[in-house]
Amino acid sequence: MVERYSREIMAKNWSIQAKYDAWLKVEKAAVKAWNKLGFISDEDCEKICKNAKFDVARIDEIEKTTKHDVIAFLTSVSESLGEESRFVHYGMTSSDCIDTAVALQIRDSIEIIEADIDELLDALKLRAMEHKNTLMVGRSHGIHGEPITFGLVVAIWHDEIKRAKELISHAKKVISVGMISGAMGNFAHAPLELEELACAELGLGVAPASNQVIQRDRYAQVMNAIAILASSCEKIAVAIRHYQRTEVYECEEYFSPGQKGSSAMPHKRNPVLSENITGLCRMLRSYATPAMENVALWHERDISHSSVERFILPDAFVTADFMLARLTNLVKNLVVYPENMMKNLNLTGGLVFSQRVLLQLPMRGISREDAYKIVQRNAMKVWADLQSGKPALNANGESLFLQNLLADEDLSKSLSADEIKECFDYAYYTKNVDRIFERVFGGVITKE
Repeated sequence: MVERYSREIMAKNWSIQAKYDAWLKVEKAAVKAWNKLGFISDEDCEKICKNAKFDVARIDEIEKTTKHDVIAFLTSVSESLGEESRFVHYGMTSSDCIDTAVALQIRDSIEIIEADIDELLDALKLRAMEHKNTLMVGRSHGIHGEPITFGLVVAIWHDEIKRAKELISHAKKVISVGMISGAMGNFAHAPLELEELACAELGLGVAPASNQVIQRDRYAQVMNAIAILASSCEKIAVAIRHYQRTEVYECEEYFSPGQKGSSAMPHKRNPVLSENITGLCRMLRSYATPAMENVALWHERDISHSSVERFILPDAFVTADFMLARLTNLVKNLVVYPENMMKNLNLTGGLVFSQRVLLQLPMRGISREDAYKIVQRNAMKVWADLQSGKPALNANGESLFLQNLLADEDLSKSLSADEIKECFDYAYYTKNVDRIFERVFGGVITKE
């Protein structure tokens, strides 16, 4: 219910009602600023701030004639006031109202996203701690590399999402500025103090210099921060999709009782949530390009940016909010199979220990080139044996790779059987996990 409520708040923040509410906040803030500067009387200021309102249906009706949304809005507002209405929007241009109001909407939306990210970070930290010492195989190029832990994988996700939040928070600072600088940004019809007072009333900073609009590099920073966040979230979703593959099956999305995976194949349990997240993240990244293209407007402004922003701003924030909630639930409910992780770790008959053996030989006076040849030729035998159907482990639990190494006469000249066997110790690969966790999460992470 909390997640649903959060998504409702985000959608509401980008509704038509919310847009005009923000416009009215800006207009009232300007009126209050004029009052503080002595231009508008206390009586007129109080009347405007108390009585000014609008009607969405009426705005739509007026706009059919004016073909100008801000004028239609101001006409509707003026109908709720008396003679004091002449001071509404005084000395301002449309973008003074619109861009300052959009800054309020973006700022408030980013705060929701920040809270969403915090929930995701909490879920990732919990799962990382839970599986700090859960052994699994690390992969590069999709091929088995060396032993790692699933907790380490999740800790890396956590660290990346934390950086994404820092970008989002920085973008919030960049976008949280308003302007009331007039038609060309020259403050010809209103003093700089008016802008400063009005923006302070709204909890915004001021753009040090503006023309007819807030410069769109600020918007581009916001959309690129969201795009980077989406890329990191997709990284998690894609990893989970790989882990759920039948031939891997190390993790899977929670499959609830009564859930169905396929209309044709009753056995199917598909990674539909992570696939959905992947698609949503593609959409979120796609909004970064038009946001950057909006930076270059003609001279002091044109409105080529306007139609773009009507799409990408609400869509990006509503989609990001939904995606983050979905990913957080996916992480919380992810089913992990440590037994399958260990099974896969042993799948290649001990080849994951090859580098450990390789690094022992130079310490015994063997050149790296000769050491590599010794280890590789024994490793290649394992690949061939596995293809021929030979079991990865013998009855004594010795891997194919260990068996080959123990039988290698050249290797036995440099390493004893016990020294070779010592290279096949999983603890060697997890000895620094606690220190890595201290770096990621802070504090001292004690061993379980």
